[in-house]
Amino acid sequence: MNDFYTEQLVKKRTTGTSVVIKGVMIGLTIVSFLAIVMVPFGMILPVIMVAADIFIFRGQDLEFEYLYVNGDLDIDKIMGRAKRKRVFSAVIADLEMLAPSNSDEVKRIQTDKTLNFSSFVPENKTYDLIVLQNGQKIRVIFEPNDVILNGYKMLAPRKVVI
Repeated sequence: MNDFYTEQLVKKRTTGTSVVIKGVMIGLTIVSFLAIVMVPFGMILPVIMVAADIFIFRGQDLEFEYLYVNGDLDIDKIMGRAKRKRVFSAVIADLEMLAPSNSDEVKRIQTDKTLNFSSFVPENKTYDLIVLQNGQKIRVIFEPNDVILNGYKMLAPRKVVI
């Protein structure tokens, strides 16, 4: 039996925007603690800021988990290593094309929506998965391992460029 099954975890790189957001939040939290002395009801502001910091810091720490089983691909977003959410799901019947992100085949295809579930590390090789779902062409940018690539190649050889 030739079953293709794999789970792959991809950690999203911390971007400059994330660092700036975290710095601003820490600065506002420090200012809110100083407001305790100056504002009569200033005690509630630090509590709100600490809760906001926890919420935003968890949202900035992202991982993507790819689960591939015989042509079915599910992508989950894991925030702060605590909360998991299914963000994309596709079956082999929806597949239009799978090719490297910078290939000519992918550049020719116009899509309605683009979803990026990669690590944002420039050295890592990304692939574009083009699927047709609910009348929309969706481009999914991700970093599949060899099991995912070979599984798609075996099930839809004319639609996959490796």
